[in-house]
Amino acid sequence: MKKLNIKNTIIALLVITLHLACTDDFVDVSSSAENSEDYFNTQEQYEDALIGAYDLLQSTYLNVMLGEIASDNTLAGGESATDVMGIQEVDDMTHTPANQQLRDIWGWMFSGINRANYILEFKDKTDFAGKEQIIAQATFLRAYYYFELIKWFGDVPLVVDKRILFGDQFDIERTPKVEVYAQIEKDLLFAAANLPYVQSEKGRITKGAAQALLGKVYLYQDKFSDAAPILEDLIQNGPYDLVTDYATIFEAAGENNIESVFEVQYTDLEGAGFGCLQCSEGNVAVGFSGIRNYNGPDFTSGFSFNVPRQKIVDAYEAGDLRKEVAILDINAWASQTGATFSTGFEHTGYFNRKYIPRIRNANAQGDRNLTNPNNYRAIRFADVLLMAAEAFNRGGVDDTKAQTYLNRVRRRAFGDVLHDITSTGASLTDDIYHERRVELAGEGHRFFDLVRTGKAAQEISGFVAGKHELFPIPAIEIQLTGDRWSQNPGY
Repeated sequence: MKKLNIKNTIIALLVITLHLACTDDFVDVSSSAENSEDYFNTQEQYEDALIGAYDLLQSTYLNVMLGEIASDNTLAGGESATDVMGIQEVDDMTHTPANQQLRDIWGWMFSGINRANYILEFKDKTDFAGKEQIIAQATFLRAYYYFELIKWFGDVPLVVDKRILFGDQFDIERTPKVEVYAQIEKDLLFAAANLPYVQSEKGRITKGAAQALLGKVYLYQDKFSDAAPILEDLIQNGPYDLVTDYATIFEAAGENNIESVFEVQYTDLEGAGFGCLQCSEGNVAVGFSGIRNYNGPDFTSGFSFNVPRQKIVDAYEAGDLRKEVAILDINAWASQTGATFSTGFEHTGYFNRKYIPRIRNANAQGDRNLTNPNNYRAIRFADVLLMAAEAFNRGGVDDTKAQTYLNRVRRRAFGDVLHDITSTGASLTDDIYHERRVELAGEGHRFFDLVRTGKAAQEISGFVAGKHELFPIPAIEIQLTGDRWSQNPGY
């Protein structure tokens, strides 16, 4: 991870052997020697294991990209209708339990949980100053990975403070998501109580990240009276603010800025191949979303997946400064700069400008199509403000305060106070939903926002209510349990 010692990452992977689910199931297989209790005898070993747990954050590039493609914001794109069939299926709402990309999300998130749980399994073994910081970061990571799994799959096996090892799949059951949510809340409360707002090393989890994720977890459960005060506390007492110029946020110079509450770190120092995309230290989604055969200023080529639809382009109001930052109109850009490009499948004329490859240093390492150093802004302060606005409004707590937080975001977007929102009640709710869409376009939140607010069926073509709110449990996982698990409805 960028700014989190890459050499230590590699050491952690080799030493604790919680490999990145290059195996197909969520069970990590370790030899008896590798699984012995001879580890966690020093502070360095705890720190190395923590880096290993952080490392799985980089694989969430797939969660982000598919979170857009599954929504009404973008189309799958790519080279053809058969280019990465799993992505095409999610776009068309025809995915099945055999979908490889959904299987990857399941396996990678459980690998992250296992790495965090490995630390927590031995949290009491060795004492040293500052250990509570490591334990708090590990509990946040477990919560983060479990939250991703709930969003995608609903009920999932819940394992706390111990690893899932080979053989456990015959006894472990899917846990009702209400119980998983309860553990996530507990983990995040612990992390928030034991972490500082500012870490000495960029990319480390902070108190603010734990509070923000906790607020989001409450929001996903419609616990508005719980979400409002935790988000309010973060807004009032945290060190965050909106960056003045929205256009700077997604450039290299804008990484880990004052608006970044939680940011996944990427680097171009390690490459990947199509046989092991998750092995990349870079942001794979960036290359996938890039312009096909591009030649021109500012950007480099990619595979033309995740292309914005006209629908999201038209969602921006006149004068909204965010539109050109979020959406690259490639035809207008080519006319302006002389750039050339080719078109792929489902070409719309638009690209997700926030996360497409930028021109890099000539000495940059790694496959330039698969290993891009663009950090993912997982939780921005603007998102916190909009979540708070929603909690205060939908919880019937305070519409005036909801307007204040909503308009704080809009004033940056338009550069004036002439576009302030004055609506209340259900109309204000709709205004907040709209603002989330245009503020966070291209950042992977749209599908899950539509699902949790009950609007997915009316906005997403092919979406079947009662089925597509969740994705199918990978078939191999059910087979590994001896077919004891039931599949999600409709699959």
